[in-house]
Amino acid sequence: MKKLKKVLALGMAGAMALSLAACGGSDSSATTSGSTSTGTSEASSTADGEVVNLTWVMVGNGMPSNYDAWLEQINPYLEEKIGVNIDVQVVAWDAWDQRRSTIVNTAGEYDILFTNTNTYTNDVGIGAFYDITELLPEVAPDLWASIPEDYWDACRVNGQIYAVPTMKDSSISQYVVWDKGAMDAAGYDGSTMQDLTDPELTEALGSQELQDYLVANNYPTTAWPLSSSGATYLTFQYDTMGAGLIAMGVKYNDTEGKVVSIFEQPDIMEYLDLLREWYNAGIINADANVKGEENAYKPAAIAQGWPLAAVTTWGPNMGVEEAVAYQWGPTIVSNDSVRGSLNCISNNCPNPEKALEFLQLVNTDSYVRDLLYYGVQGDDWDYTDETHEWVHKNNANWTMAGYTQGSFFTVTPTDDFDFNQYDQVAELNAAAEPSVLLGFSMDTTPVSDQLAQCIAIAESYKSELLTGACGEFDTPEEMVADMVAAMNEVGFQEILAEAQRQVDEFLAANPPEVSTSTAESAE
Repeated sequence: MKKLKKVLALGMAGAMALSLAACGGSDSSATTSGSTSTGTSEASSTADGEVVNLTWVMVGNGMPSNYDAWLEQINPYLEEKIGVNIDVQVVAWDAWDQRRSTIVNTAGEYDILFTNTNTYTNDVGIGAFYDITELLPEVAPDLWASIPEDYWDACRVNGQIYAVPTMKDSSISQYVVWDKGAMDAAGYDGSTMQDLTDPELTEALGSQELQDYLVANNYPTTAWPLSSSGATYLTFQYDTMGAGLIAMGVKYNDTEGKVVSIFEQPDIMEYLDLLREWYNAGIINADANVKGEENAYKPAAIAQGWPLAAVTTWGPNMGVEEAVAYQWGPTIVSNDSVRGSLNCISNNCPNPEKALEFLQLVNTDSYVRDLLYYGVQGDDWDYTDETHEWVHKNNANWTMAGYTQGSFFTVTPTDDFDFNQYDQVAELNAAAEPSVLLGFSMDTTPVSDQLAQCIAIAESYKSELLTGACGEFDTPEEMVADMVAAMNEVGFQEILAEAQRQVDEFLAANPPEVSTSTAESAE
């Protein structure tokens, strides 16, 4: 683990340098569609000179209304740089799980697919993704060098790499984000919160003063709105080892590496009981378990990110005058956190080298990154001057989700503020406490059948359990017991035993160091 921490520190120092470089201006000298870049990639195409067409499927808020205009800008640039044209398919959030599953299980027509912790390992197991281990240093050396070694290791399955991780808030820091107007109306000081279970937080969320504020401002009147995705953040301190099963993991600071049934743990059960209390009190919306989309406006909610996101992102996205954020829990880097945003090349892609070259540009070329992140230049955004040091956003209409695409550290910052918020992201990444299992990925092959069944069972309970609705059950305890019993019938205990065996072997070869902060937080 000492080696892991050293490599992580060096890697994040590199990320910090990238962030500072992004603040200094774009790598591209392009100002309009089809203009040239000062980057290092050379224009290329297939051996016969034809342009390669790539299809990239990702999740977001649906297809942009000005998508065709965007293609007219990005494709000439990509064609000149690497002989590629791109077709992006943005699937809406509420349709994503089913669409992604259909694509990978039917070998659907795509070249690049966004994925994450929940599905990555299992999709690799069914042969969905291309092994890019050998290609990376040869075909995409700049991409290979820009991401820390440990982050690549976090993407390994049976020693091989099948995904490009997104350099973003790759450590996990969770924040309670408030509309400050709502918080003040409730007479609450969010900075005093020690945990979600603080009685003062529940009192503030259920207060009549908060309801009066919401009504007066024509806001939705649910204090802590949720969608059917549920409060998945409750388990963020558990490393699920890349197995894709939300019900199994190891506490990030458990130096003994005990593999547990997560929802049966006392700390998680306390949070589930809290959700149930809030649901019954109307603090959580009654339709949370079936609500496909999240509310844009939320009086209070949990969000993963960094403090300045309250100023630059969360507040503006809610349309409020001021938002404030207070950290809940530690800052952690783990396999799960690194795998929060991955892009994989299809095993059926006829031009995997071109797909990898494209992902290199997405992560290292600021002009490509800005087009993906902000939308159509001249419509959605513009550079403020010829130095390309800042971007001015003309609207908030772009519907692609920036975190699904590529590095945050090559995005040109906006002129709304006199700072680059991604410097703060790099600082959090560098200071994050590593999971004891950082670099470990479970080999699910010995229990693949049992795991697939348990994943299906756990996912079928998730919306009810993680919204507080609890379905036909009166309490979370009853619902968890029923879920675990169902999983036990199809081999859950076998999965736990196999995971424990592998974790024990990993920790024997990579004994974790116990820092003072880890020892204290484990008490």
